[in-house]
Amino acid sequence: MVTLFLRYRKAYSCFDFHFRSFSAVPASNFDTPCLDSCSRFQFYGSAVLEDLLQKCARNKMVKEGKVCHGQVILVGLESDTLMSNIIINMYSKCGLVDVARRTFNRIVERSLVSWNTMIGTYARQGREEEALKLFMEMQREGTHTSEFTLSSVLCACASKSATSESKQLHAYALKIARIDDVFVGTALLDVYAKSNLIDDSRRVFDSMPERSAVTWSSMVAGYVQNMLHEEALILFHRAQKMDLEQSQFTLSAALSACAGLSSLIEGKQVHVILVKTGFSLNFFVRASLIDLYAKCGSIEEAYLVFSNMRVKNVALWNAMISGFSRHALSVEAMVLFEKMQQMGLKPNEITYVSILSVCSHKGLVETGRMYFNIMIGDYNVQPNVNHYSCMVDLLGRAGLIQDAYDFILEMPFDATASMWGSLLGSCRIYHNLELAEVAAKQLFEIEPNNAGNHVLLSNIYATNKRWEEVAWSRKLLKASGAKKEMGKSWIEAKDKVHTFIAGQGNHPMLAEIHLKLERLEQEMKKLDYKVEIENDLHCVDENVKEELLRHHSEKLALAFGLISLPANVPIRIKKNLRICGDCHSFIKLASRITNREIIVRDTNRFHHFKEGSCSCSEFW
Repeated sequence: MVTLFLRYRKAYSCFDFHFRSFSAVPASNFDTPCLDSCSRFQFYGSAVLEDLLQKCARNKMVKEGKVCHGQVILVGLESDTLMSNIIINMYSKCGLVDVARRTFNRIVERSLVSWNTMIGTYARQGREEEALKLFMEMQREGTHTSEFTLSSVLCACASKSATSESKQLHAYALKIARIDDVFVGTALLDVYAKSNLIDDSRRVFDSMPERSAVTWSSMVAGYVQNMLHEEALILFHRAQKMDLEQSQFTLSAALSACAGLSSLIEGKQVHVILVKTGFSLNFFVRASLIDLYAKCGSIEEAYLVFSNMRVKNVALWNAMISGFSRHALSVEAMVLFEKMQQMGLKPNEITYVSILSVCSHKGLVETGRMYFNIMIGDYNVQPNVNHYSCMVDLLGRAGLIQDAYDFILEMPFDATASMWGSLLGSCRIYHNLELAEVAAKQLFEIEPNNAGNHVLLSNIYATNKRWEEVAWSRKLLKASGAKKEMGKSWIEAKDKVHTFIAGQGNHPMLAEIHLKLERLEQEMKKLDYKVEIENDLHCVDENVKEELLRHHSEKLALAFGLISLPANVPIRIKKNLRICGDCHSFIKLASRITNREIIVRDTNRFHHFKEGSCSCSEFW
């Protein structure tokens, strides 16, 4: 810093600029001294200090910035609005928000830049309420509002999902004729998307006369955030046809959409674009790529993307550990967890969620407890509801139903629907009817419109042959108005996605599919395969149960894959519900008979079937 001042002293020596010693200059809490008011001295002195303060802001040089602030006070320039704005900006960029606010409060005549800088700082630092309060104070003082002011306040609303405030700001933007500004429009659609008002977000997008690359990126990301993955990809392809400049954020959102749909074909096409544009080396894009391949069942390709990155940040390690966790590859996940720490990177909240999840899917109770205790003792990690949810799932899946229930009662959070749902699912596996009713009652209150909870309770009653309670639970489901989700499976073949629903015969190759299933079943009977009728929970004859199980959607998808895909290509099937026990046994035997690798993704995890065995080791 002294070197910088010496350089400027030489440059401005012809103006007799006198430099004092900076070693004992306080930051700001002393009176301004009376100095010789030479206009030439003041003008060139302020130019030097402005330049130095801006350099301190760019390089986040806190100590040197305070020295400059002290010099500003010594030469009597703190009352200058422009100089104060530069000081506020310097403190903001250095992360000293409260010091920036004190400087802001001392400004006698605040300009629009003063307000914008301070509001923007609060919004970036996650202090949304203070940003909104300052904006209201600005309005009371009658200060003119710019598009930057509005976009900053809208960003603060987006972080808070403050719907009411956002709509008021929308009306205000219309009133002052700022709604057509691309920055305001983009910020507005973003806040609506983050508030789950995706229709309002799309209306803002459609009404914008001008859209930037950020606008398109925000809209695609908005669809992804609201789980509308198909709409996100349609918009992404529309942007491609218009030859719009692709950003890393747009491409990352497109990858997330492909991952959400488990669309490997689309994902690989986006991967090609990433390589062509040079964004494939970006950390967060790489993390999205790993997530895509892991969610599409291609864990080997996910690891290839990970290992090809020489320098890795926490996001990349987390994405790969999460991928291994999703595929229940416990050893690989734990090795990577340890290796990450050996490389000097500290696990964060996301890392611990993944490592606890893999323990849950493998039934590693003591290992999971060990990791949970390590996390509790890690001062860098703040345990949240997701970690506790993983522990409930871990205990429940291992058959420790009472321990899971006690854990829910003792934890420092209110139990979520996910926790009660996990407990209810465990009660179904281990036939604990008493706690199943407790969990179901909680779920009916938290999620009255979720039909899956009613169906799960009904299935538990059916498993225990409590047919009167089954009828009662189904009547309750009908009365609730909630709609039961229909089970379906889908598979990609020949650049097209084929969807199958049990009992619906509208596929052009249905006759061939049924014939293939019959032949498979005949081969399986030689290996003593029997239809596991206990997996059908309808109160009907055994013959009817066998017929219903024979045409489950995953079996139809499997038969189609065997007919349509080359022998050396893995068959990848996705399912929107949990795979049933009979289908699991059927596909396991099918992998042995056909000598094919079959990968099934259900709502819980991936099942890798090969040579008559499954990666889940019968624990799912």
